[in-house]
Amino acid sequence: MSIAQKIKSNPQLKKFVHRMLIPKGEARPRLWVKLFLNRFFHFKGKGAKVCRRTRMDLLPFNNFHLGNYSKIEDFCTVNNGVGDVFIGDYTLIGIGNVIIGPAHIGNNVILAQNIVISGLNHEYKDPEVPIHLQPINTAPISIGDDCWIAANAVITAGVSIGKHCVIAAGAVVTKNIPDYCVAVGNPAKAIKQYDSTKKEWVRL
Repeated sequence: MSIAQKIKSNPQLKKFVHRMLIPKGEARPRLWVKLFLNRFFHFKGKGAKVCRRTRMDLLPFNNFHLGNYSKIEDFCTVNNGVGDVFIGDYTLIGIGNVIIGPAHIGNNVILAQNIVISGLNHEYKDPEVPIHLQPINTAPISIGDDCWIAANAVITAGVSIGKHCVIAAGAVVTKNIPDYCVAVGNPAKAIKQYDSTKKEWVRL
């Protein structure tokens, strides 16, 4: 049995290890985890940059991948506590974005400002129990290559956005968006798709 399996199979040991990594009631890992531990588990590609004022809530038990020449701008929050976060090559994560895994963002993607991408949801089955004491569930988000997500968009858990898509400013994406589409609104709906035969964007 591996060390990870031993920890997961022993609730007391798991709780102890968790407290060593994260203070009680917080999402941000301890400083020693950031400075010494994560570098052995996470990938940062050639030319990749994380700006100084970014909050990186990263833990070693889930993956974090920042591709070659990708950049995470100031005032972002990236959290892999409940799922892996993968960011491809030549991708820009703009100012003030929030990314909570599980999330996979492709190559050559542009995220504008103040976008929320969260693969996490809080359950609220029993209204007599505070939400923070109820279970959470996760569903992976996928954003394909060469997408542009405009400012203030929200991408909800379990959504897949195809390659070469444009998501309009303020859109709330609750359902999958096919490849080569422009989507707008709340809930977001595809209004245009690129026709490779006509070589133009066609209204749906």
